[in-house]
Parts: sequence; structure tokens; C-alpha cells
Amino acid sequence: MNFEKLSGQIIGAAIEVHKILGPGLLESAYEECLAYELREKKISYKRQKDMPIIYKEMNLEYGYRIDLLVENSIIVELKSVEKFTPVHTAQILTYMRLAKIKTGLLLNFNVTVLKNGLKRFVL
Repeated sequence: MNFEKLSGQIIGAAIEVHKILGPGLLESAYEECLAYELREKKISYKRQKDMPIIYKEMNLEYGYRIDLLVENSIIVELKSVEKFTPVHTAQILTYMRLAKIKTGLLLNFNVTVLKNGLKRFVL
């Protein structure tokens, strides 16, 4: 599935979650509900996917965790913050680079309208 179609389905699922729950909850609540919506749409994903980091000769088996890895092709990083900061962008770009995944979505559920808490990334 191409990035536009799959990211559209993920965003649609996130909008559904946001429409029902609204802003103000912990990230983990949104993650659980978004996972439910993806499952209902028969979209494969992995939650809290442990990823290794290779640093010089050292291998850190569990270097970081991806909130959602969808169809092994899109990293979805969830936030529930007042606003995105540069470190949020740096985080998802680093995750994408280390995982060798070229596409990502950064979603902030702590907004009144979800489209104001959405960023797409393509490396």
C-alpha cells in the first residue's frame, strides 16, 4: 500500500479516536484506541516496537521504542502535549533514520482539531 493511502487511513483512524475522546488524556489511552481502530480496519501494526541501536561495535538490543509501526512502512509517534517542539520532530526523524523507514506520522492528540496536531514525514 502506498504512503498516501495508508497514511490517510491512519489519520482517519486517529480522527475517529480524537472525535470520540477529545484532548487531555494520556498518550497511552490514544495509543490503545488507535490500535483498536487499525485492527478494525485490518491494518497490521506493532505497538511499542523495540528497536536496536548499533553504536560503533556495540549493539543495544532495545535502544528505543516506536509507538506504532504500521504495515512495517510507517512510524507513528503519538504525543499528548501543548504543542510540538523541535525535539519531537528530531525524535521521529531519528527513529525513521535508525529503523531505515522512510515515512512517518507525528500525531498530537492534545489539540482541539486533530489536523492542527499532525505532521507527515518522508525521508
